[in-house]
Amino acid sequence: MGRLVEAGRKGELAEGTMKEVAADGRKILLARVGNTYYAIEGTCPHMGANLAEGKLEGNIVTCPRHGSQFDLSDGHVVRWTNFPGPISSVAKIFKKPRALKTYAVKLEKDRILIEV
Repeated sequence: MGRLVEAGRKGELAEGTMKEVAADGRKILLARVGNTYYAIEGTCPHMGANLAEGKLEGNIVTCPRHGSQFDLSDGHVVRWTNFPGPISSVAKIFKKPRALKTYAVKLEKDRILIEV
């Protein structure tokens, strides 16, 4: 088990929103979907965009730069860029799709803790 780091308070994050937090020297995306909190690697592995500046729809976060999409529940790639057909295939050759690292979240009273 890793170390628990405070990432914020429950009241700071409205349902359906996300924000970037720094935890143990890492940029982590903290998101709330319903009453569930998710913590996931905060930088897109495609071109390094800040995912907190992207779009959140349900459990899916979309990168603001090239439209890559990731599932918050396990970090898997839903879509690797939003480039059209052949361009998308070529892009995958240069930058292989990679899932995002996820972090366990623990709620303790009104504190949000991330295991790093």
